[in-house]
Amino acid sequence: MYSAVIRVIDTMADKLKIKLSVADRVYPLTINPDQEEGLRKAAKKIEAMIKQFEQSYAVRDKQDVLAMCALQFAAQVEQKVIDKDSDDINVLGRLGALNDLLQDHLS
Repeated sequence: MYSAVIRVIDTMADKLKIKLSVADRVYPLTINPDQEEGLRKAAKKIEAMIKQFEQSYAVRDKQDVLAMCALQFAAQVEQKVIDKDSDDINVLGRLGALNDLLQDHLS
């Protein structure tokens, strides 16, 4: 029983408390230290994208801008998955052709 309590305390000691600002709001987070860089970079990208959307479009509602940012990021993730799948298929085709060449050569 006491070891479980100690583990929880130890786990919390390994956490890092940070504050991120996104869309004029501050979000306190408790994270693993190895997540900090990625979260801070993501927050900066979101802020830059918000600024770009606000300059390019007549958008006054932050919720609309945030929805556009979410759509943009989701589309980027999906496109990377599509590209990776395409690359995987291409690599498998090349490996198959190489395997056929080796089999022909060894026969």
